[in-house]
Amino acid sequence: MPAVRAQVHQVSKKMGRAQALWQVEDVFGAGQVHGIIGPNGAGKTTLIRVLAGLLHPDEGTVSYDEGGTVLSAADVKRVTGYFPQEPSLYPDLTCREHLEFFRDLYDLPQADFERRAEELLHATGMAPFTDRPAGKLSGGMYKKLGLMCVLLNRPKLLLLDEPTIGVDPVSRQELWDLVYGFAGEQMTVIVSTSYMDEAGRCSQVHVLSSGQMLAAGTPEDVMKHFGVTDFAEIFLNHERK
Repeated sequence: MPAVRAQVHQVSKKMGRAQALWQVEDVFGAGQVHGIIGPNGAGKTTLIRVLAGLLHPDEGTVSYDEGGTVLSAADVKRVTGYFPQEPSLYPDLTCREHLEFFRDLYDLPQADFERRAEELLHATGMAPFTDRPAGKLSGGMYKKLGLMCVLLNRPKLLLLDEPTIGVDPVSRQELWDLVYGFAGEQMTVIVSTSYMDEAGRCSQVHVLSSGQMLAAGTPEDVMKHFGVTDFAEIFLNHERK
């Protein structure tokens, strides 16, 4: 089955008095890894939450389709995995207990759960730590556990809000390896980041600044569009204007 395609049409959203998004127009193609890049305060988290259905636009619309078939809000919720900037895990529950909690939440058959959990534990290197409480995990391991919980249900649309923030460089690399290890034709990944070096890891880049979408395309095309050789230059130049 194909992955989910998302289209944002003229979306605006205020958060209090701040204009978090302003007439954002964009398409997130199916089966690709999309990076929403921008500095702090660019509107990345707001856009991710709008895509997840957690926030409703003040103006504009968001639509989703799967292989050309338009999806209802209920269908989108069923096939979407959302990874917030700070995963809300229970510090006293072990890694295994978290996976079992999400098994029940997703109503997964036990055989499917066991197979999927083993696959995820192996891929993340977390198999030796199944009995360790979440509160005693390192920052990188905590993020891995949160990602495992989200991936347990094999979402077709995976939304990751700055998953690598606050972790060491090695853990950042491992988290990206996990994203690409599970991404493919049946999963669309949309990840936000303020780390400019991570833009080059995405197949499609969406440049957000002050709530406005400045450009979108392959990393190479976006850099060519702005006439830069480094993504950080885009925002340095934009702020000077």
